[in-house]
Amino acid sequence: MNPEDIEIDTEAVAEQVGTIFDNLTIWFQAILEQALSIATLWQLGIIAAAGVAGFLLSRLPNRRLHAAAENRGRPDALARIYLSIASVMWPLISVVFIWAAVGGFALADLPNEGLRIAASLLNAWIIIRLLTSHMKKSLLTRMIAVIAWTVAALYILHWLEPTVTALNEFQIPVGKNSISAWRILTSLVIAIIALWVGRIAGMTAQSRLRSNSRLNPSMAGLLGQVANVALMVAAIAIALQTVGVNLSALTIFSGALGVGIGFGLQSIFSNFISGIIILMEKSVKVGDFIELQSGVTGLVNEINIRSTLITTNDNVDILVPNEEFIKAQVINWTLRDARRRTHIKFGVAYGTDKEIVRKAGMEAAAEVPWTLENMGPRMPQVWLTGFGDSSLDFELVVWLTEEAVKKPAKVTADYNWALHSALERHGIEIPFPQQDLHLKSSEALRVRIETAGTGDPAPLTEKAPEE
Repeated sequence: MNPEDIEIDTEAVAEQVGTIFDNLTIWFQAILEQALSIATLWQLGIIAAAGVAGFLLSRLPNRRLHAAAENRGRPDALARIYLSIASVMWPLISVVFIWAAVGGFALADLPNEGLRIAASLLNAWIIIRLLTSHMKKSLLTRMIAVIAWTVAALYILHWLEPTVTALNEFQIPVGKNSISAWRILTSLVIAIIALWVGRIAGMTAQSRLRSNSRLNPSMAGLLGQVANVALMVAAIAIALQTVGVNLSALTIFSGALGVGIGFGLQSIFSNFISGIIILMEKSVKVGDFIELQSGVTGLVNEINIRSTLITTNDNVDILVPNEEFIKAQVINWTLRDARRRTHIKFGVAYGTDKEIVRKAGMEAAAEVPWTLENMGPRMPQVWLTGFGDSSLDFELVVWLTEEAVKKPAKVTADYNWALHSALERHGIEIPFPQQDLHLKSSEALRVRIETAGTGDPAPLTEKAPEE
């Protein structure tokens, strides 16, 4: 269908709408006359009583089903079944009373068409509710539920065939041809179902690939997202084709999209390519602890097509564009060997025995669980690194376990704590910055001393210069 061929005859459409409105008016008057009869009022009263009785009787089993689901401790299949039954307990009990009333009216040879229709509608609603109770709540899911229940209601009321006939007869003139309203509605329904199926299939494929133990998390994430996008594109193509859009007419849109990628979408496309490079190169993987040039440090949780999710040690989620991993420096603390060496600086007062300082440092390293238990060249060491203005400068040099690499601030704090305790235990003084002031002058130094509390000045004294 080309856009230039779309020309709707509004007069013909208005005439058909008027005809349908007249028929609906006649149909509504007939229903109103039937609804005001004594038999119908009796049936409406029984339906209302069944609803009230169902509400009262459903409260106890509803609470017990929710309690049973909570006692499961996890959202497994049995817990979902309990919650699904609890969500339909009220209409389920009500429909049992209505069907019992249908049987009683039939035995008494009384009209029961209204009761039968109400019970059938409730049956359809219960089935649809059970099928969609644990689907993800979205507009698409609600539309599918409404469409399914509408079709079921029309079938129960014996209105489905007349409705389809009326929609087929309602023709919308478009250019030289015409399209029936039934074709438009069925095309929209098929398009909605195709999008829903494509979305569910894409999410299922992505979940299955990520749970595959044969694939590493990064590659599984990439394949899952590609499968999700591919299935959604296929669903959109089916939906457009069903509605009647000529896909060959989208070539102009494809060209415009290419120009947009060259200009406005350049950053998005760059992040997309960077994400593929990261996943293929495996320089950054899910589970790595990294440090970016921007100062961001944390654990890589997800590598998506556009960005990478990094969770810091403070449990803050940060989305970093993928191109930052390509253009800037990245420190991957766990790329190959996650064991690292750290230097904890400290100082002691001049005159302290160096051997005692070494002993205190080794004791502190042994007390911290982050120290790698590996003797030989990777055993803890205490280095004398310099002579400061106020202290002898030492460093406690230790190799860390793999888990410690992901907690740099915690590790430093633990070693400082252990060092302070060890130095105090051995009576080693931790000096504070201090300076000695020496005055050299040939002139006399005048000193003024005031008596505290009186403000009276004491006699001035002079100090002769040193020879």
